[in-house]
Amino acid sequence: MTGFLPACPAQSNPAAADRLRTIATAREAHNLSSQEARRAYPVHLRGVVTYFDTDTGTGFGALYVHDATGSIFVKLVGGAVKSLPAGSLVDVRGVSGPGGFAPIVDRPRIEVIGRAPLPNDAVRVSRTQLFAGEDEGQWVEVEGIVHSVYGSSHTVIVELSMMDGTLFATTVREPGVDYSGLVDARVRIHGHEAPLYNGSAQMIGARVVFPNLSTVQMVEPAPGDPFKMPTVPIDDLLRWNQLSAMRHRVHIRGTVTMQWPGSSLCVRDATRGICVQTVEETPLQPGDVADIVGFSEAEDSTSILTNAVFRKAGSGIPIAAERVTAAQALAGRHNSELVQIDGELIGSEFGSSGVTLLLTSGNSIFTAALPHGQAKLETGGWKNGSRLRLTGICSVQFDARLSVLKDGVAVPKSFRILMRSPDDAIVLRTPSWWTPAHALVLLALALTATLAVLAWVMVLRRRVERQAGLLRESEERFRHMAQHDALTGLATRLVLQDRLNVALERARRNQTTLAVLMMDLDRFKEINDTLGHHTGDHVLRVTADRILANVRKSDTVARMGGDEFVALLPDLQDPEMAEGIARKIVAALAVPISVADRMVPASVSVGVCTAEPGELDADLLLKNVDAAMYRAKERGRNCYEVFAQEMAHGQTSL
Repeated sequence: MTGFLPACPAQSNPAAADRLRTIATAREAHNLSSQEARRAYPVHLRGVVTYFDTDTGTGFGALYVHDATGSIFVKLVGGAVKSLPAGSLVDVRGVSGPGGFAPIVDRPRIEVIGRAPLPNDAVRVSRTQLFAGEDEGQWVEVEGIVHSVYGSSHTVIVELSMMDGTLFATTVREPGVDYSGLVDARVRIHGHEAPLYNGSAQMIGARVVFPNLSTVQMVEPAPGDPFKMPTVPIDDLLRWNQLSAMRHRVHIRGTVTMQWPGSSLCVRDATRGICVQTVEETPLQPGDVADIVGFSEAEDSTSILTNAVFRKAGSGIPIAAERVTAAQALAGRHNSELVQIDGELIGSEFGSSGVTLLLTSGNSIFTAALPHGQAKLETGGWKNGSRLRLTGICSVQFDARLSVLKDGVAVPKSFRILMRSPDDAIVLRTPSWWTPAHALVLLALALTATLAVLAWVMVLRRRVERQAGLLRESEERFRHMAQHDALTGLATRLVLQDRLNVALERARRNQTTLAVLMMDLDRFKEINDTLGHHTGDHVLRVTADRILANVRKSDTVARMGGDEFVALLPDLQDPEMAEGIARKIVAALAVPISVADRMVPASVSVGVCTAEPGELDADLLLKNVDAAMYRAKERGRNCYEVFAQEMAHGQTSL
């Protein structure tokens, strides 16, 4: 069988093509410098197809061809070739191109001339070597234990735990093939190192793409039904005597203390409690006994199970919450346990991800969280100053730097309470009627008393001063919370709107230019769905920090909700300054984010809109920058787009 891709002209200058040598091997094409690759050298080589994807979702297809010298990536027009099975022997004619990171074969014409075996010269590499990029595009071998298999109807993603970290390997889904048997097996995969790179052609990570299951060798099959393995006491997880056995899944059994369906499940056995990360949504009730299997890992200095699955093993008596003080919770001994704690409400935030309460108790300030979808929170009796009794799982965060200084012993720095439902927040007392005005009335009455009660008046005065100070502090905290996002510390939507109106008025008076950037994290929902709520929160905080690091001190950055951010750039000397800031933000946010021992790929789509003095309108400015941001997503994400007038009629929703 013979198939062709329509060929584009080799280059715009035929005379120049005559002066360039023809490249005849994959290695020579791959080893060109980026500058040389742009000269469009003629390429003519023969090799075996080692990976093919008709459409990667970017508008282009992907093809790797391997010959006796090495491998090269061939860029295809998406959908132009419907099928090119691995093992096909092909004749490729095209021109060199710089690619997104390394040189490639561009504008190819492909002829299938037979069949050939897949290469047996794969180079064994570690995750560290892959991320160094020395084997970019080449046929490599990786080995590890499969922690999860997920993806879409088109793509399969294998999460591989290697000795030096986590690596993702991808392949095109084959109809009717069951990939679930890979989970918990030690496998050896042959495939190509494929880089992750940003818009500046900088490598920010790596993955492996493999053609199909024929290049996956089962070194050690999964242990079998993990629910039939002996249960491990929760307190034994990650201990010295168990570490070697815990590279595979472990089996624990405990009484359910909390469940956030599709995110977390917390249980307790006779030794202690633990929270596991799971995407399963089968409902369980407090007191149910659950069998859980998952991979034991450390997150924020505490043991957890990741990629967990569970099933109900019976019913039991719900575990009673233990009363604790803020100091006891912060000590860390109640981590992952069901506790009950009292505190004074000083603020709250309701967003798309759920509700967060800010409370104080003694000298500590802590938060309580309830995810979106658990239940609608009734807040009729909740006011700042209310005293609440909270029930939930105590989640302690530890300070890694201080822990190093303390000879490796984990040092707690903060804690929060993970509530199970709105009923876990009980109002014990509404705010006091006591105010400075009432105190002055009482003081005036006290001053008319006899000298015998003077001592009592002095005591009362001290109480009044202390209460007034507490009220001022409470008002200041509430004012700060009203103007700042509780998760990231950025300005809120209302603050942005106010500053935008002020900036527009100043621009009209001074005849200056301003700009607005709108930023939306790419595929943030996939991060929340696959890695959990804790990881999603960490990604949002790091995103906020990176945006702030790349704007001017006079600029305003706000979180509009969810994973959407807006930056206001007033008083621009040159409109192109906005593009420079957008370019830096795209590059900064393309760097993977470290969460525990894994690197989470991240990127952002940015819309840019400038406003000249004669066209200053807040609503139109925000509408136009939104259209530019969506155009950036249509272009493939991980980039910025400057608003042009034609975008105002073609905005789509991604």
